[in-house]
Amino acid sequence: MLGAALRWDQLSGPRAMDEIGEQLAGWGLAVRLETRGRRTGRPMEVAVGYVDGPGGSLLVTAGSPEADWARNLEADPRCRATVGERTFDALAEPLDAGTAAAAVSAMILKYGTPAERLGRGPAFRIRPVTAPDQASTRDEAP
Repeated sequence: MLGAALRWDQLSGPRAMDEIGEQLAGWGLAVRLETRGRRTGRPMEVAVGYVDGPGGSLLVTAGSPEADWARNLEADPRCRATVGERTFDALAEPLDAGTAAAAVSAMILKYGTPAERLGRGPAFRIRPVTAPDQASTRDEAP
């Protein structure tokens, strides 16, 4: 859990992400990240590409140092991640340069196309803080 001070299920709804991002996350092709806006404090959503990391974590990289979702994670690493039917509370941990480069390479192989800007921004390990057997599906009530 994120702790008593912040529970995602008690927030007013996050800013809606686009329909394509929602579909990709629902199909497990992207991760839907819910972050807290670094300036507004409001919940925000974004769909980003990912590769699987160790221990059930996900590795994500931003295409720009100015990517809002990445800057939000730098300001507050608490987030919620959804891939397909799996939803979990997580902490974003910055990746070292070597791990970030490996994640970019793996993402290019996974998605089949290089993205010229991929990896120019921050890279993170999205580490679950909820035990896997306690992870919920999106449609479950808290």
